[in-house]
Amino acid sequence: MENCTEVTQFILLGLTNAPELQGLLFILLTLIYLITVTGNLGMMVLILLDSCLHTPMYFFLSNLSLVDFGYSSAVTPKVMAGLLIGDKLISYKACAAQMFFFGVFATVENYLLASMAYDRYAAVCKPLHYTTTMTTSVCAHLAIGSYVCGFLNASFHTWDVFSLCFCKSNLVHHFFCDVPAVMVLSCSNKHISEMAVVFIATFNVVFALLVILISYMFIFITILKMQSAQGHQKALSTCASHLTAVSIFYGTVIFMYLQPSSSHSMDTDKMASVFYTMVIPMLNPVVYSLRNKEVKTAFKKVVEKAKLSLGL
Repeated sequence: MENCTEVTQFILLGLTNAPELQGLLFILLTLIYLITVTGNLGMMVLILLDSCLHTPMYFFLSNLSLVDFGYSSAVTPKVMAGLLIGDKLISYKACAAQMFFFGVFATVENYLLASMAYDRYAAVCKPLHYTTTMTTSVCAHLAIGSYVCGFLNASFHTWDVFSLCFCKSNLVHHFFCDVPAVMVLSCSNKHISEMAVVFIATFNVVFALLVILISYMFIFITILKMQSAQGHQKALSTCASHLTAVSIFYGTVIFMYLQPSSSHSMDTDKMASVFYTMVIPMLNPVVYSLRNKEVKTAFKKVVEKAKLSLGL
């Protein structure tokens, strides 16, 4: 039997202990979070209100906006509270809840990115069959499947981590309750749990990346065969934006999770985590949508309607 001391709360060490940086970081994170909330919720409302945006691509974009809002909100407000008032304590249950919800939304984003790549493949490579390929039923099944995978993945990891025995320090060398950061505090035999994290994360990332890479391989082949310069440029622009966001997301995820715990540097991990917990959710509305002419047109319509209703 292990000599296990009951842990009722954890202490999040946060981004920095330097007092001169905390005020600046609080202002920066506040701006990032406000842009994230405004951009993602605004995108969801815009897609809902404009019937021209009721297409498979924008259906996935609205779900992506919901997910970005969700996992940013699971982390950022707590970090801001730590910077502003020094509240670094988080209860055992709150830590588990944060880990669960972040895991759900991050996994859902992983599979939504793959679904969006398949949608672009169908639109670019098989435009004549697009409406019969990407039906409402297919889109709904892809989205629901993403959420189910997220729920199952997060449930397993949260259960696995919090079934371990914590009898060492309760200092989490991170700014949120991430799986590697909390698992390292356990005094139980973590070998099987660590291997499970690497195996499941590898499967999720590799499967989604294969779908994305295969989809874009066919997209690029189709683009090279295009005779229209305008269509060629439009397709390339769409691919470049998507692949940029995919590279940032998967680059940080692979760096964080697909390595043994012995190779982890928590300070380096924290910097990488800032990108996928705060920066990527802020950038996604811009990368995926705000550069799109259809979204700009829909936004102008909403603004004009608002002006008319206000008598301006």
